[in-house]
Amino acid sequence: MSDLRELYQEVILDHNRSPRNFGALDPCDHKADGHNPLCGDTVTVYLTIADGIVSDVAFDGRGCAISVASASMMTEMVKGMTVADAERLFQSFQHLCTEDTEPEVPAGLEDEMDVLQVLSGVRAFPMRVKCATLAWHTMSAALHGNRETSTE
Repeated sequence: MSDLRELYQEVILDHNRSPRNFGALDPCDHKADGHNPLCGDTVTVYLTIADGIVSDVAFDGRGCAISVASASMMTEMVKGMTVADAERLFQSFQHLCTEDTEPEVPAGLEDEMDVLQVLSGVRAFPMRVKCATLAWHTMSAALHGNRETSTE
């Protein structure tokens, strides 16, 4: 196995073992639930938004290592971002996980996209794409005030 692949696996395992920002955020002003019916992963994303900035974010739920790691990484990244940047990062991450071409990286989000490369391998396993993107779809739903369960 290549050193890079081992590093990627270690990052995913670390975020799965010790997820960042895990637990309910109370109070919060935006919240959405996500569910992957293919494997049973569930996630709730909590956001506090002040003056167009994601001032706090957390998640809870249960899922596979990829699902939990992705949610953990997402919370670290979007905390402190503008709502617009969080949405742009979501769109670029979705492209990274589903397309064979490299995504256009929004200006100012290059470091975040570099970190998210650890999850790009899901592209080769369509069943795992939903694991990696579930929390992101749920975060986007919360940003837009959609409290309904996201199944993307």
